[in-house]
Amino acid sequence: MASTFELASTIQAASINRNPDPHIDINPSTAASQKVPVTISDSGDISDVEDDEIPTSVLRPVARKQTLPPLPDLRFEQSYLRSIEKAESWGAIAWITLKDQVFFPLFQGTLWELTLTGWRFWTKASSGSGATYGSKIRSWLVTNGYLRR
Repeated sequence: MASTFELASTIQAASINRNPDPHIDINPSTAASQKVPVTISDSGDISDVEDDEIPTSVLRPVARKQTLPPLPDLRFEQSYLRSIEKAESWGAIAWITLKDQVFFPLFQGTLWELTLTGWRFWTKASSGSGATYGSKIRSWLVTNGYLRR
């Protein structure tokens, strides 16, 4: 295993160009290398427009709709680093880590499961009573002649 790593590092070290030539080893420039803003003239003159082009006076750009705001950074690392920057000892760091990694997810999962269990129980009970009340209303409507069977 160690010989594989030594072989890989030897190949990598051998392929490093110690004296690169700027004319050969640097990427050539592309259109994206220089960002030049587009300018559109409002002159309505379409005499210089070729057959396969659309004149700018015809184009009417659609106004952009307001989109949602950018997503917040929900990565654990950022909030964790912000939490431990105020810690003064290893014990405080251990408590913050235990709280953020064990206790909060445990409480959040328990609360979520209790909510789902309560929701299932409530919807099951209400659907049964809804069927009961619905059949009573239907039979009343039928007996009073509002509905036909």
